[in-house]
Amino acid sequence: MALSLLFSGCAVRPFVVDQTAQALSAQPMSSEDDLQLAREASAFYLKFSESILKETPGHLKLAESVSAGFTQYAYAFVSFDAEKIDTKNPKVAAQMRERAARLYARAHRHAMVALERSHPGFGDALRKPDTKNPLQLTKAQVPLAYWAAASLGGWISMSKDDPDLVADLPLSMRLAELAWQTDPTYGQGALASLMGTLEAAKVGGSRPKAQAYFDQAIALGQGQEAGPLVAKAEGVALPAEDRKQFEQLLQQALAISQAHRSLQNEVMRERAQWLLSSVDELF
Repeated sequence: MALSLLFSGCAVRPFVVDQTAQALSAQPMSSEDDLQLAREASAFYLKFSESILKETPGHLKLAESVSAGFTQYAYAFVSFDAEKIDTKNPKVAAQMRERAARLYARAHRHAMVALERSHPGFGDALRKPDTKNPLQLTKAQVPLAYWAAASLGGWISMSKDDPDLVADLPLSMRLAELAWQTDPTYGQGALASLMGTLEAAKVGGSRPKAQAYFDQAIALGQGQEAGPLVAKAEGVALPAEDRKQFEQLLQQALAISQAHRSLQNEVMRERAQWLLSSVDELF
């Protein structure tokens, strides 16, 4: 009887783990619109999801959820906090940026491992494009490529004193472009917004091209996503020193975040408010 229970327990465990993975991947923290509650719950949620992912490394949806979670946590709760205290306490801000970089790196690793498992040789093909056999993504791989690109971009932005890492910016752009080729509408404009941000960030980037990406992102958001408006304010209006457009975009973002509550919009609401309060220093 004891042996029977032991072996039945071994057989049940993979099923339970798989069901847990399915449940976690279907319940992202982005559905929570209370920013403080999301901050308090995220650490446990991410650690637990990550431990389940180790048990089910081939689960693409869970890998997507974990990579997204670490990227969003780094952006909303670590790197943004560092920005807000940078002038008052640069030493602590630097420590927070280092932590954000580690979290972004973690997110990137999870996404790339999942892409490699679903497409053996993906990493090598990404670094050494083959024009005869171009790398292509399936629809299921697009979210992983998006989060891989976003997390690498965040990691680089937190590590500007690391020339080897900064040199990987084209890889972030390549990942985003691969996702774009398969599904340019992904994320209700999230991918288009990322394309605009990367275009604006690269050396020799085209401002009109970046603006076109941001405008497409805004259109895809259908008046429900504040993120593309904030991204356009920072990626187009700020470099152009267009204070009027900068403030108008941020005010629109605030109106959207108030009308359509979500975790992403709450994060953007806080950022828009902070940017507006800093407008005299920015212009």
